Amino acid sequence: MSVVAGIGWHLVGAASAAAFYAPYKKVKGWSWELMWAIGGLFSWVIMPWLVTAMLVPNLAEFYSHIPISTFFMLAFCGAMWGIGNITYGLTMRYLGLSMGIGIAIGLNLAVGTLLPPMLRGELVNVITSPGGGLTMLGIVVALGGIAIVAYAGNEKEKALDERAEEFNLKKGIMLAVVCGIFSAGFAFGLDASGPIKAQSEAMGINYLYVAMPAYGFIMGGGAIVNFAFCLYNIFTNKQISVRNDISLPRKLMMRNLAFTAIGGIMWYLQFFFYGWGEASVPERLGYINWMLHMSGYVLFGGVIGLIMAEWKGVGTRPVRILVLGLMVIIVAANIVGLGMS
Repeated sequence: MSVVAGIGWHLVGAASAAAFYAPYKKVKGWSWELMWAIGGLFSWVIMPWLVTAMLVPNLAEFYSHIPISTFFMLAFCGAMWGIGNITYGLTMRYLGLSMGIGIAIGLNLAVGTLLPPMLRGELVNVITSPGGGLTMLGIVVALGGIAIVAYAGNEKEKALDERAEEFNLKKGIMLAVVCGIFSAGFAFGLDASGPIKAQSEAMGINYLYVAMPAYGFIMGGGAIVNFAFCLYNIFTNKQISVRNDISLPRKLMMRNLAFTAIGGIMWYLQFFFYGWGEASVPERLGYINWMLHMSGYVLFGGVIGLIMAEWKGVGTRPVRILVLGLMVIIVAANIVGLGMS
């Protein structure tokens, strides 16, 4: 195991997460619900089970050694994560991008990092362990970096006169809290996947892939929630017409499908490389994986925003604040690396 490799793989996964929506922006003529559902089919169903099938020759034999309660717990955590996905979008709607990211991602990072060891009664041991103080400091610094990035986004919105679609502070903060807690469901699911990881190790699966056979159940729980949300909108919103969506010219349909598939696969790859990162981090410091992932998500989200000229015309001050926030997050990752080593 390599601490540097673990941080590196988490950053690769975070970069994929931050960039996954770029292909979706190329989709034309489809409702958001159809695009999200088809992309989700690739990210939450096809990819996790395809990878699992490549790793495990006999799925029935493999899973027969896993307690039924584990499957239910993984699906439950995945459903939590799915609710977090939905409320994340609503948070942006009521608070705007910058404030929404600052509150939702900050809470997500804190909850997903600290709650699992707290529920196991290990938080005190974690804090007092060798390097524990430094890793906790890294979490605090990362939260500070996210707050700075959120402030930069707020300054950007002011400069460009951008406003939340339906600004509502009370409703937005409530949804951000729900999002921050529920989105961490994926971290809880991985924490509960011990029996599957143990079975993977017993089969001789490479340590980088031991968590992969759990993904189908975690993402499956999230898929059920997201598909149900999309179907509800399709059947209740009269402005959405699937018949119109699928009656587009064949060339445009194939183009939409290709971009949607690419976006969905990129969304899955964040957790593929998360698995590699988690496997590379010493088990005693496993609680730090979610912090690295979420910090990297904000870091690359800012970088991609700059590359795609989303900050064009805002002046130098908001960009300087953004760069400061991104540098603070990089420092946080290095502090965590020191604590882990």
